[in-house]
Amino acid sequence: MMSLKKPENECSDPDCPFHGSLAVRGRVLDGMVVSDRMTKSVVIRIDYTRYNRKYERYTRASSRITAHNPPCIDAKNGEMVRIAECRPLSKTKSFCVVEKLAEEV
Repeated sequence: MMSLKKPENECSDPDCPFHGSLAVRGRVLDGMVVSDRMTKSVVIRIDYTRYNRKYERYTRASSRITAHNPPCIDAKNGEMVRIAECRPLSKTKSFCVVEKLAEEV
């Protein structure tokens, strides 16, 4: 797995991959935060292209993934983040935000 820099802020969240006991493994994806209204959770939009055999062209598509947002990272709307797969934290959360990449300009 790629090396991740540890966030400057400390937190006491047990589900933090840096300060708690949450192990991350599997898929690592980059996407944009589209909703941060939940407590300790964000919704990430992943954009990708998919091949359409009928028209022999690529179409743009996107997925929405719910991810855990630790207090030490605290991602907000419009920021590009990196998420990593972890054990299921709830019915819909199986990813955790591990790094902020950039803010929307």
